[in-house]
This record gives sequence, structure tokens and C-alpha cells, in this order.
Amino acid sequence: MDLSKIISKKDEAARYMIDEITHICKDFEKRDPGSKGELQACEYMAEVLKKDCGCDYAEIESFKENPGSFFGWIYFTISFVLAAIALYFVAPVVSAVLIVLGLAIVFIQFGLYKKLVDRFFPEKTGHNVTAIKKPKGEVKRRIMFNGHPDACWEWPVNYALGGVGFEGHAVICGIGAVYYLVLSIIACVNNRAVGLFSANGSFSEWDLTSKLAICGFVFIPFLVGLYFMWNKHRIVDGANDNLSGCYMGIAILKALKDEGIELENTELGVILTGSEEAGLRGSMAWCEAHKDDFNDVPTFIISYDTIHDPKYLMTNYRDLNGTVKVDKDVSDLYMEAAKAVNVPCKKGWVPPLGGATDSAAFAKAGFRATGITGLNHKLENYYHTRRDTYDNMNAEGLANCFAASVKALEMFDNGAKQ
Repeated sequence: MDLSKIISKKDEAARYMIDEITHICKDFEKRDPGSKGELQACEYMAEVLKKDCGCDYAEIESFKENPGSFFGWIYFTISFVLAAIALYFVAPVVSAVLIVLGLAIVFIQFGLYKKLVDRFFPEKTGHNVTAIKKPKGEVKRRIMFNGHPDACWEWPVNYALGGVGFEGHAVICGIGAVYYLVLSIIACVNNRAVGLFSANGSFSEWDLTSKLAICGFVFIPFLVGLYFMWNKHRIVDGANDNLSGCYMGIAILKALKDEGIELENTELGVILTGSEEAGLRGSMAWCEAHKDDFNDVPTFIISYDTIHDPKYLMTNYRDLNGTVKVDKDVSDLYMEAAKAVNVPCKKGWVPPLGGATDSAAFAKAGFRATGITGLNHKLENYYHTRRDTYDNMNAEGLANCFAASVKALEMFDNGAKQ
């Protein structure tokens, strides 16, 4: 199948995406994970997929989640570290234990996206959409496009100080925790696991570790400030992150329908997985619900997240803070497709402190998936802030990603990487 006619209309596709995203941002409620707004967006896009994209069905599925838990690690970790600082002077062994527990919580909950503290937060209902368009003939292969319809709670420090300030704040807090952990271990080694200062005189007579512990009070304001890492009362519009990803697949299917093109043996799908901002909860739920549904033929999933700046279009070969390896064939297919249509696309990864995209959940569940992003992994000032609006989108970035994606579909339909 030759899809060059659709590729040539990439600018029209970008305009369509921006118009639709503008409508959702303006007319629907805020779309935080597990919210009414997230459901409204899912219902609307499911209807678009059926009416405007020719899908045979677009099913909305619900799942249970505890979205507040994803940033809720802060309340555990920071409280433990602050308590550890106070307890260092009377019980360094307890201080060390608290810091280790706090760091373990942030690593498991926020670093690996595990459900460690979910049970301590209110339960909500999230929603996914699965839409399928069947080919004219026998299904011999399948390609599915993914995005997440939810939006994030604002990160005030990133809004005020940008990515350097946001990441610097987090790093300083991490250094502070490790600083007191080391001091606590030294105190325990010096047979002061439980007890007061080894010297009871003036400050000049205290031992070095006690002096260093006092100096470490400089970390306390930063640690307290981390309680305000997220503002759960302000939900951003999420035009780029990630209605752009949702509409990439929708725009492709709509363009095919508008041109009257039906594929012979390639089944098309769009997956909209809610609550990505709550730790990939929607994509995890989707993988569990559909673990045996799409293994009949070669199935590729291309997951999009924050398609914005054309100079940062990237295929991420590793995801989830660099801990998850995605499918090489799917990743290579996208890279080759981008090159074929002269769209600049970098080979990269989602690095430590970079978070994750839904491709990580698909890959961990055994699906052949890759993740496509269009942002600088060094945080931009619109990322998770009120600046992520419909009037701050990049038509060129959307058009380029669309062109590369359609070319990837064409190559896949013609048998590539199977």
C-alpha cells in the first residue's frame, strides 16, 4: 500500500489535531487521573473513532486505581527523613532505618511505578478506550497507536523555576537524605547507635559528626519544600501531554477514511490509556485486561507522549527511568520510517528522573511496543505546568510525527519487521 498521498497532507492533519485538542481543553472538565473530565474525553474520542475514523468498535473500559499515591510517596519519604534528622541526635540507628525506608518508598513507588503505598489513598475509577478497524481481508498483522487522555497536577517549582530548578530541588533533597544516612551509619559504627552527643560541652567540643549534623540543617527547607512538589488543586490542560499523543492515532485513521483507503490485511487500533500521570495505571490495567487478546498475529504498538518540538522527536529504546527495554523491531521501524520521509528523529531513551511513558507498561507485559516523544527530556517550562495549553502547541512537530507514523504504517503493511 502506498500512503504518500496521506503523508503529503501532514499539515492538514496537524491542524485537525490542534482544533480537536482545543475543543477538549476548552469545553470539557479538567482531566486529572480518575476524574469525570478524563471519562468525558474518553467518551468523546471513542465517538470520534467510530464516526469519523470508521472503527468497527470503540469500547470504554473502567479500572480501579488510587491516583494520589503516585506523588503520595512524598508524605512518607519526606516525613521519614525529617524525623530521621531529629532522631539522629538521640538514636542514629533509628535515623538510618527511617532514611532507608523513605528512600525505598520513593524508589519503588516513583522510580519503578510499583503499587507500594496505593492502599493508603482514596480509590477512584479510571477509563481506557480500545478501538479497532478491521481490514478488508484476513487479518495478518496489527498495528495500534496509543496515547493517554489524562492530564497532570501542576508542578509549581517547574512553573516558577523551570526544569533546572525542579530537578535541582529534587537532587538537593536526595543529597540531604544520603548525607544524614551516612552520618547515622558513622555514628552507629562509633558505638553511638543509641545515645546523645558524645561530648556534652560547648559546640567547639562536639565531635565532627555532630557538627556536620548541625550544618546539615541547611537541607531542611528544601526537604519541607518537597511537600509542595505537586499542586493537587491545579490540573493543567495537558494539550501536549498528552492529547497530542491521543490524536496522533486518531488523525491517522481519520485520514485513511477521508481518502477512502482500506487496508487489505492490516488491522488498525487506537488505545487510549487513562491515568498515565498516576504511574501508568491505565496502561497497566489495559495490559492485564487484554493480555491474551492480540497474540494471534504480529502486533506492534506505537505509544506517543508529548509530541511538541520537532527538533526533539525521539524514539525511546528504553523507558521507565531507563529500566525497561522496549521492542527493537518496532523502534527500528519508526526510525527507518522517519528517515524515509526526511523527518529528523533521534534515537534515545527515557533517562533516570525522566519518568515513563505507556510504552513501558506494554513492554513489561510482553507486547511489542515503542515510545515516541517530542520534548526535551531536560524539562521544559510547559511540562506539567499551566503553560501546557492548546495555544502552546507546535504544528510542525505534530505534522512531522504524523508523516513518520503514516510511513511506519505503510512499511508495516508492506511486511516490514515481521
